[in-house]
Order: sequence, then C-alpha cells, then structure tokens
Amino acid sequence: MDWTAKRDGTKDQLRRLNKALPDQTRAFGALGKAVKEGGELDFKTKEFIALGIAITQRCQACIVLHMEALVRVGATREEVGDVLAMAIQMGGGPAMMYAAEAMECYDHLIEEKAQAAE
Repeated sequence: MDWTAKRDGTKDQLRRLNKALPDQTRAFGALGKAVKEGGELDFKTKEFIALGIAITQRCQACIVLHMEALVRVGATREEVGDVLAMAIQMGGGPAMMYAAEAMECYDHLIEEKAQAAE
C-alpha cells in the first residue's frame, strides 16, 4: 500500500465532502476538536484510542490519518505496538490484518518524516 497516496487521497476526498456538506462537516470537525482538546486524557492517548477503533472498524483512511497525528506527536513504534495488540485482542483475526497494515503505515510515515528532515 502506498500510504502517502492513501493519506493524500483521503484528504482530497474530505475536502470535496467539506464543499458538498459544509455545515455538517464543520459540525463534525467541531465535535472532533472539542473531544480532542477537552477531558482528562491527553491528545496522544486519544489518538491511540482512535487508532485502535480504526483498526477494529477496518478503516484504512482512519488508520492513516490517526497514524499521521501519532507520528507528528512522537509516538514510538513500541507504543503503537501496544495499541495494535489491544486492537487484535478486541477484534480478532480481521483486526490482526488491519494491525499489520497499521504498522506498515507507521513505518512508512516515520521514514517519510526522516526523509523530510534531511
């Protein structure tokens, strides 16, 4: 899978949806902002939860967007591995397949980040 293309394609799709449904997508965005900024858990922990849900719901677009956020905030491969293990425990065999994709996505985004820093 080309995770860069998946991420960029997902963002393009969301931009088109935002134009078609501006009120609804703005409201959903406000919900996301309120959830991520409020409460007791920090942003990184909330993104880990979102990643686990994305895996068990089998959403590649969600995986790449949440993984991008996690890479941006410095999530380690070991931390991601813990989340993947929990998702597998909760989601069984299908979650294992998406967890494998998620780890590939993490590795790809980390490599992309390292190349951008050079």
